[in-house]
Amino acid sequence: MGLRSITCLLLAAALGLGAAVPARSAPVQVVVAAAGDLRGVLEEVKAGFEAGHPGVQVQISFGASGSLTAQILQGAPFDVFLAADEGFPEQVRKAGLAGAAFPYATGSLVLWVRKDQGLDPARDGWKVLSAPGIRKVVIANPQVAPYGRAAEAALRTAAVYDTVKPRLVFADNIAQAAQFCQTGSAEAGLLSAAQADHPALRQAGVTWTVPATAYPPLRQAGVVLLRSTCPDQAAAFSAYLTGPEGQAVLARHGFGRP
Repeated sequence: MGLRSITCLLLAAALGLGAAVPARSAPVQVVVAAAGDLRGVLEEVKAGFEAGHPGVQVQISFGASGSLTAQILQGAPFDVFLAADEGFPEQVRKAGLAGAAFPYATGSLVLWVRKDQGLDPARDGWKVLSAPGIRKVVIANPQVAPYGRAAEAALRTAAVYDTVKPRLVFADNIAQAAQFCQTGSAEAGLLSAAQADHPALRQAGVTWTVPATAYPPLRQAGVVLLRSTCPDQAAAFSAYLTGPEGQAVLARHGFGRP
């Protein structure tokens, strides 16, 4: 047998051996639609969940709860929906697109003010919003963001809404409101405690926790979508979020228990 024939036989054997090795299966993708106040939090939950669930990857899309609800009602291919309130998941359930909602956290609202304004909201509360240097106050859009509704309610409860209204600017969601504060586009803002706890915002500003009696409770809930192509993995992620490990992460970021 010539050298050329031997080489061909060895190549054929190698190809045959390679064909016998099963291809590694692609990871299962769990696509999560999440309220903006969970930005920075869910990344940590995702890492812990994936570490304990080999072969499963979590993909997160952040937005205002109302906007995400509209996307789901229009057929967006999410597996899990985590809202900043209970109402939007209930809309999805009533539309026949999800099972029963599960509570996972309680949010809280803070007033954030830039340090360079020389103001102390922890001492003076709402009075700081009347300072001459406060030209813009950002809140999330109340039409689609539960934290925006909470912010508007708190301003009205404190009887300062009409005074502040000319300086209000509206972000698409609470994460974008935090970006306005971080970049200096607003001197003050009503943010979620989780967003205000971001290192950049802690460095640039000071906060005051708005009394919980000033706005409706921010009870946050989620659902697993019935159209999910990986319902077992989606349910496992939801269970992780509501279990001890997920709850520990939420607590570290300023969320209360559901």
